[in-house]
Amino acid sequence: MSDVRSRLEAVFALNSGFIGGEWTAGGSGRTIEVLDPASGERIGATPAMDARDVDRAVGVAHEAFREWRRTSAKERSVLLRRWRDLLEEHVETLARILTLEQGKPLQEARNETLQSMAYIEFFAEECRRLYGETIPANTRDRRLLVQREPLGVVGVISPWNFPSAMIGRKAGAALAAGCTVVAKPAAETPLSALALAILAEEAGIPAGVFNVVTGSGGELGAAFTANPLVTKISFTGSTPVGKRLARESADTLKHLSLELGGSAPFIVFDDADLELAVRGAMASKFRNAGQTCVATNRIFVQRGIADAFATRFAEEVRALRVGSGVEDGVQIGPLINESAAAQVSEMVSRAREQGAEVVVGDDPRTGAFVQPTVVTGVTDEMDLVNHEIFGPIAPISVFDTDDEVIERANATPYGLSSYFYTNDYRRIVRVSESLQYGMVGVNESLTTTEVAPFGGIKDSGYGREGSHYGLEEYTQLKFICIGGL
Repeated sequence: MSDVRSRLEAVFALNSGFIGGEWTAGGSGRTIEVLDPASGERIGATPAMDARDVDRAVGVAHEAFREWRRTSAKERSVLLRRWRDLLEEHVETLARILTLEQGKPLQEARNETLQSMAYIEFFAEECRRLYGETIPANTRDRRLLVQREPLGVVGVISPWNFPSAMIGRKAGAALAAGCTVVAKPAAETPLSALALAILAEEAGIPAGVFNVVTGSGGELGAAFTANPLVTKISFTGSTPVGKRLARESADTLKHLSLELGGSAPFIVFDDADLELAVRGAMASKFRNAGQTCVATNRIFVQRGIADAFATRFAEEVRALRVGSGVEDGVQIGPLINESAAAQVSEMVSRAREQGAEVVVGDDPRTGAFVQPTVVTGVTDEMDLVNHEIFGPIAPISVFDTDDEVIERANATPYGLSSYFYTNDYRRIVRVSESLQYGMVGVNESLTTTEVAPFGGIKDSGYGREGSHYGLEEYTQLKFICIGGL
C-alpha cells in the first residue's frame, strides 16, 4: 500500500501520459503547467501531447480491444472491482491531489473520489447483467437472437470541475462493456486522471485498455473525431464544443454521449417546507463553488413566501466560509482560475446595472475567489439568468402561478436538471411532467447517483451516463438469425 501511495504522491512530478501501459512524454516536447487555483502557484506539469500521440494511443487501444472484448463479464468485473478497492484504500491521497489541482474543499474532494469509486463498483457489478434477448421465431426452423457487443475504442473527454468522478463514470462503463478507453482530461486538472491510471495499472487492467493523453482540448479533440478507429466519444463540457464534436464526428458516424451546459431552475412553491428548500438551494447552488452543470442557475420563489425564503437563504449564505480547499472548515474554494472569477464578478456587476439588488456578497473578488452572492429583484431579461453562471451566485426571482413559473423555467435552450419544492401531490405530478429537463428533483437537489441515468435534452446534449442505461451506451445490438433447423 505504501508503494502505491508513493506512486500517487509522485504524480505531481510525473510529467507523463499513459499509453499502452507505458508512461510517456509524447512527441511534442512541450508541457502545460498545472496550477493550484487557490494560490496560482505551479504544482506540476503534463505533456502537451498532439494528434500523433492520440493516434498512437488509439492504435494501442484498438489492438488491446481485440483481446479485451473477449474477456468474460466476470473477468472484467473482478478487475474493475480491484480498481475500485484501490480507490477506497487511497481516498485521502486522491482527494488531496484533486483539491490541489481543482480547488474544491477537501471534504468535497473526498466525496467526489467516493463517487468515482461508486460508479466503478456499480459497473463492475452491472456488466454481469448486460443481457441479450431471444425473440420468438416467425418460423419453426429458425432461432432469432439479439446480443449486445462492445463498440470498440472510446474517446473520453472529461471536464475540470469533476476530474475524478467523470473518469469513473465514463471509463468504468466503457471498460465494463468490453470497450477500451483513451481518456483526455482537462488541461487544468490532468493529475486525477493520471492517478486513476496508476491505480488501474496496479489493479491489473491490461496494457492498452485504459490510456490517458494530456494536452489541449481543441487539438486532441479534433484528433479523436478524425480517427476512424474511435467508435465513440463521451464528452462532458460546454454546448459549443459539444456541437463541434458532433459536426466533426459526422463523417465517421461515431456514437456520441454529450453532457453539455445547463441552466437549472429551482422552484419553491408557497406550500413547500421552507427549511428543506433553503437547505436544498444551498447544496445545489454552492457545491464546488457553483461550478457544476446541474447547479441551480435560477431560483424562482412564489410570492407568498418570497421574503421569508430570501431572508433565511441569505442568512445561510453569509455563514459560508471561503478559502483554500486544503484549510479545515472551508466550504467554498476558488474558481478554477482568475479569468473565470472575473467573468462571474462581471455578471454580478451587470445585474446590478440592470436593476437587481445584491443582498449578500458585495465584497470584491480576490484572485480566483468569489464571495457567495445572493441577488434579488432579478427578471428574466437580465444577462445573469440567460447564461450559465458557473460560480457561487444565486439569483432570486418571484412568481405568482404554476403555469407562469413552468413557462419561465422552460424558457431556455438548456434542459439538463431542474428542481422544485412543494407538499402538494397533485402539483408534484403536474410540474414534474411539465418541466422540459432530463432530470427533475422533487424536494431534493442532490439527485445524482450511480444507479440512475444522468443526462439532458435540448442544448444540454444527449445520451445517458450512470445506471444500466449508461452501460448500454457503450454497446451495439447484433441480431443473429440461425436457420435450417
